[in-house]
Amino acid sequence: MRPPSTTLIEATDADFDWIIRRVQVSNRGLTLPPGGVDADEVLVHVRVIARSLQEQQGHTDNWMIVADREVVGLCGYKHRPSVDGAVDIGYSIAASRRRRGHATGAVAAILAKSEADPRVSYIIAETAIDNHGSQRVLMKNGFQYIGTVIDPEDGERLLRWKVSVAGSFVGPDHSGTSS
Repeated sequence: MRPPSTTLIEATDADFDWIIRRVQVSNRGLTLPPGGVDADEVLVHVRVIARSLQEQQGHTDNWMIVADREVVGLCGYKHRPSVDGAVDIGYSIAASRRRRGHATGAVAAILAKSEADPRVSYIIAETAIDNHGSQRVLMKNGFQYIGTVIDPEDGERLLRWKVSVAGSFVGPDHSGTSS
């Protein structure tokens, strides 16, 4: 079976209305999978992140994962890149669309976007210890295991992963010049 062609489309606030509340918007001819994209509380949390990034920088750095005109998941930065070029990513695939290569394709697409983003030098991702599928996604995309962390919100122990980005990171002032 051929892996699906995965496209990332920036998720707007109107897209979140459509995905969460099924409010009809100009959804670009996209559809949703049976059962939706994720649990409402997860979608609301991601929407808050996207809104914050939109306010801080003028774009969300959060994307709908689209395959065959269907939104099969969401992915994106959890915050804007840090001063040293680090960014944490998250991704989720609709339960009815898992195990089809969508997450692997989405993470590869995030890596490509990050390589073109001069603010990013490396990407961090965290997985649950028992989420072997997500761990395989990261390994297929060149991430290396770097240790464990404790989630400050729920106390869960997580595996931490990192990959360097071959982009043009130039430091905090993004000018490429030194003082």
